[in-house]
Amino acid sequence: MVDFFNKWKDGLARTRKVAFGRIASFLGASEITGETWDFLEAMLIQADLGIETTQEVLESLKKCVVSDGLTRAEELQGALKVELLSRLDHAPALNFVEKPAVILMVGVNGSGKTTTIAKLGKNLTAQKKQVLLVAADTFRAAAVDQLQVWGDRLKLPVIAGQPNGDPGAVAYDGIQAALSRKMDYVLIDTAGRLHTRYNLMEELKKVYRVVNKALPGAPHATWLVLDATTGQNALQQARAFKEAVKINGVILAKLDSSAKGGMAFAIKKQLGLPIIYAGLGEKPEDLELFNPEAFVDGILESK
Repeated sequence: MVDFFNKWKDGLARTRKVAFGRIASFLGASEITGETWDFLEAMLIQADLGIETTQEVLESLKKCVVSDGLTRAEELQGALKVELLSRLDHAPALNFVEKPAVILMVGVNGSGKTTTIAKLGKNLTAQKKQVLLVAADTFRAAAVDQLQVWGDRLKLPVIAGQPNGDPGAVAYDGIQAALSRKMDYVLIDTAGRLHTRYNLMEELKKVYRVVNKALPGAPHATWLVLDATTGQNALQQARAFKEAVKINGVILAKLDSSAKGGMAFAIKKQLGLPIIYAGLGEKPEDLELFNPEAFVDGILESK
């Protein structure tokens, strides 16, 4: 358990150093003053909670000060932790009854989607699951090559199509292969789409429909990979994807590289989506089920 929390702490070092850790250091044995609130506001916005979420957090803390009779800044530390935790949910249990369970992975170019798929495959195989990867990003040959390299490295089978081929056809073939091989999971990589490009989003809708035709009820989950380093900008992307297909979870990639981890607190409120996994490093095993306590402890550590 110590190693588990240390992994989160190490992975969140950049977010902690930029803002949240400074909050923990600032909230020392001084009285709560106007300066306290000004500092907290500046740090929370700098941590990329967004203005709306920041104001809500501050209002809640001010109510705690009144209701609980808090007078010292250090007493705000515990109240802040409780408030931040209230804005996060544990990752839902991934108890798919379907076999194979089909997971469609979507996101913009550069979000870390292909690497995240490989890491998820590694995670599931560690649980003794049979996993098939499907390289349906036919628009970018490098994406197919990247997934195949990961497949070879992790000893995971990969179904791929021809460059510029029909991504729906590749997804269909992948599901049929998974059925015949009795796989537990099918992880489908889709082309990174600019959320502002109408034709590309329409193509994603087509892939979604084809997957359902290949296996009624599929995809059983559609997860949006967001690059944590883009902060609040990622939320705009998420809204566009939600309008195109039924997104039911978020994976925060590159959380270890981000100083903007605060955007995690806006996801539940603004998107109504749970965070399923978080990327805490570059190694295949550095994808963790999202744990609110580990996340909040990791960013609020002052040392």
